[in-house]
Amino acid sequence: MESMVLTPRLACLTSLVPQGARLADIGTDHGKLPVSLLLEGRIAAAIGSDIGEGPLAHAARNAADHGVSLSLRLASGLDAVQPEECDTVSIAGMGGQTIAEILAAAPWCAQGHHLLLLQPMTMVYELRQWLWAHGYAIERETLCREDRRQYVVLSVRGGAEKKEFPLWRCAFSPALLQADGAKTYLQALLTREKRALEGMEQASTLDTARLDMQRRLVLEIKRALEGLQ
Repeated sequence: MESMVLTPRLACLTSLVPQGARLADIGTDHGKLPVSLLLEGRIAAAIGSDIGEGPLAHAARNAADHGVSLSLRLASGLDAVQPEECDTVSIAGMGGQTIAEILAAAPWCAQGHHLLLLQPMTMVYELRQWLWAHGYAIERETLCREDRRQYVVLSVRGGAEKKEFPLWRCAFSPALLQADGAKTYLQALLTREKRALEGMEQASTLDTARLDMQRRLVLEIKRALEGLQ
């Protein structure tokens, strides 16, 4: 049976799923991530959950076409997944706030028994801030490029000490600084945030608190980059 063709973003995610895992893929869409892993014999079992009937029907066809067994659930977030059914949870292709809301609605994720692979499309700073504040440790960050965008996948586990950080401290984690490509990623981040700062400084209406946060953010990224030189 031929293998699934994955986008670079999904291929990056599959590389982070442990051998023999029991995976719950949230927002599974067409099921390509779990089907690919089942085909390779990398995982023991998989659940694909999605809020849409159309994507789940497509996932069912993909699983059938490739001769793998994929348990499909029509539900929001982790509502239809029990903690004992999986040891690894992937949530990809959503905004950081949505990912935080999914985890908040499934408190068992915070107990430390499950590896969480999180790939936010937006609001990455806010997601890190939420994770730290709710007792999650960011164990690893992995960078991947797809088209012109660079994405980050956070490997996360609950059961850690809760830590409150201002948003400007959440542009990166210590784990990101260890990632392949961290320097290039931070350089692009610095360019973007400096541009935003210049726009704010030129604005006629000045939000001093927001401006102060942006200046701290730029300085924090600069310091991190200097540390990588």
